[in-house]
Parts: sequence; structure tokens; C-alpha cells
Amino acid sequence: MENLQEKLLQRFEDYISFNTQSSEANIQVSPSTPNQLVLAKHLAEELKALGLSDVSLDDHGYVMATLPANCSEKGPVIGFISHMDTAPDAPGGPVKPVLVKDYDGKDIVLNKEKDIIFSTKDFPEVLRYKRQDILFTDGTTLLGADDKAGITAIVTAMEYFLAHPEIKHGTLRIGFTPDEEVGRGTQYFDVKKFGADFAYTVDGGELGGLEYENFNAANAVITFHGRSVHTGSARGKMKNALTLAGEWQQLLPAGEKPEYTEAREGFFHVYGISGTVEICRMDMLIRDHDKQKFEARKVLLEKMADFFNAKYGAGSVAVNSHDVYYNMLSVIENGHMDVVERAQKAMKKIGVTPVISPIRGGTDGAVLSYKGLPCPNLFTGGANFHGRFEYLPLQSLEKACKTVIAIAEEE
Repeated sequence: MENLQEKLLQRFEDYISFNTQSSEANIQVSPSTPNQLVLAKHLAEELKALGLSDVSLDDHGYVMATLPANCSEKGPVIGFISHMDTAPDAPGGPVKPVLVKDYDGKDIVLNKEKDIIFSTKDFPEVLRYKRQDILFTDGTTLLGADDKAGITAIVTAMEYFLAHPEIKHGTLRIGFTPDEEVGRGTQYFDVKKFGADFAYTVDGGELGGLEYENFNAANAVITFHGRSVHTGSARGKMKNALTLAGEWQQLLPAGEKPEYTEAREGFFHVYGISGTVEICRMDMLIRDHDKQKFEARKVLLEKMADFFNAKYGAGSVAVNSHDVYYNMLSVIENGHMDVVERAQKAMKKIGVTPVISPIRGGTDGAVLSYKGLPCPNLFTGGANFHGRFEYLPLQSLEKACKTVIAIAEEE
């Protein structure tokens, strides 16, 4: 695969030049930020220029395209999906990539002026990639490998097939979605229009990742209602909504937070608090792989609200939660393990050992699986997503692209 890594780097750097952070504050429109649509248009034009057919871009920013089959044998229509937005958890741009060639295993000065150092003590996993070429940022923004590395791998794989018509493949469908990071990546995804028999999201992390089990997820808004009284005469009268919020967080199960959990352990995660004495809003994630435990977590919040309302007066606390996605495991295990096995076989073919583990998060594929499109998740090669110390080993990105090619290739 001549110059593949160079092509991947050029394409990835092109995509990360677009700041496509999605926004939780603007979820009434799709996409939630206008720059996502700018990248979507760019991708649609690129796919047309490469020679893909049926290229479409709808008003919500969903891009779809087809690489027609070049073999006579009837096979399944395979889809590959990635999302265009980046997370709102850290600054999204302008991204200033820092390429470290032949990484020597030492700490890396990402930004001398601001004294930003990538520490191997903080992130020892990077030592797996010693002697490889690794892409970082200058430490002021995220990189955007989640999920522009996925888009890069997919588009480059399609380009490779077009340049090598002697490699036989069935019909391939690709799709790029907006707003995955704010839980709305599949809201307007037309599964029937996409027309694949099964698909893969290319939205995972480090080399070899193959995932078909994810959290059940709900998001909750807890609203605390207080009573403001002049501090000089507040005794017995004031009810401080901020104090209620602090007490609420202390009553949550102590060890059931992201920083204390791993593997299939669920959690509550308070990620935002804002307010005054009169009213305070708390934003929370509810996550668990086990469906019964997931439902029990939502019940616990309601019981906590009942306790607060009995203690501080009716209407002191209100819980408003909604489910976001469910564990795809039950769908995949019910007659679709061949989709997983196909990915395993492809990885082994190119010398990658599959690493099967539960996702401590979710993907578009979780929702799509429940919509009738079985959709496990493949690695992109990146690590430390959603933060300023995100990085992407280029050899891992190359393997992600080769995995897409190997899955699609007809034997």
C-alpha cells in the first residue's frame, strides 16, 4: 500500500483544520454547530471527486456515499460510519498538530512557551508506541482523532479500492454523522436509505479495539429550588439551592464515579453545576452495562428526590432524566456474531490482535443496532480522547485503514 501512511496524515490534518465541536447548548438544531456542516460539505465534495457514487448531504449534515461492487458474486452490503463532530469537553481549535517521529519514550514538550509537557508518568500507555510516529497537539486543544481518524481511515480505504480495481469487494456504504458527542448522532440517520446489511462504526480507541458491548446511558438534570433571604435575617428562612446540590452529590454512592470505576462497573457522573441561592441546576450522566442496575440507578435518583422533598419541603428537588442509548450486546449476540467474527478475521489477516472489551461509553452504532443495523465498533488508533493530551500513533491509524479494507475485501 504505497505511501498509505503519508496519505492518511495529509487527510487527517486536512480534517482537523475544521473546528467541528458540537454543542449541548444548541441541541434544538441539527447539526448543533455550523462548522459541522462546513466539514460535511467538504467531505461530500471530496467523495464525489474520488469517484464514489450516490453521494448525498442532507439538511441535518448527514453524508452518505456508495462504492459499488466490482465483483459478480452477490454479497452483503457493508457500511462504515464515523462522526464529524468533536467533543465540547476541551478547546476544539485551531488545532496545531505536533508530529513526534520515532518516539523515544521520554516526556514530550508540546508547548515550550506555555510549558505544556506530555508526561509519561501521567500517561504511561504511550510507551506502547515507542519508536513509532505519533501525532499530538500543542497542548492547547484536543486533537480530533475522535472521530476524524475514523473518517480518515474510511475515506482512504475507499480511495485505495478505487485505485486498485483488481481487489474485489461488494457494495460498500459509508456514512458520516454530526453531533455524536452530544448524544444525537443518529437522530436523523436514515437506516433504510443507508441500505447496508450491517455496518461498523470506526470510532474506537487504541490499536486492535473491537467492541460490541456498551453502556446503557441516561442523562439527568437535577433542579434544586431554594429561597433567598437577606443574609442578615436568614436564620430559619433561607434555603440555599447550592447547599442542597452539595448535599445531593455527597449522598451519591461514594465509589460509583468515573474516576473510581472500570470495565463493566457503572457510575453517576456530575459534570456541570450552575446556579444561585434560589435555583441550581446539576447535569449528570447515568451509566451501567447491566440493564437492571441501570434502571435501579434511575430509581435511586427519584428516591433521593423524595427524601429531599420530605426534608426541605415539597418542590425542593426535581429530577428530569431521559435515556440516550442502550447496550448493543443483546442485539449483536442475537444472531449477528458473524459481523464480529468478520472483523476479527480481518484484523488477524493484517497482523492485528483483536482486543474485545466493553465500551465505557457509547457510539452511534449502539443506537443503530437497535434500529435494525447491527453495528460493532472498530479502533481508530487514537488515545486520550476529549482532552488536550490526545494523541494518535500513525502506524495505528494505518492499521485501522487496513482493517476497513480487509473487512470489505471479498476472498
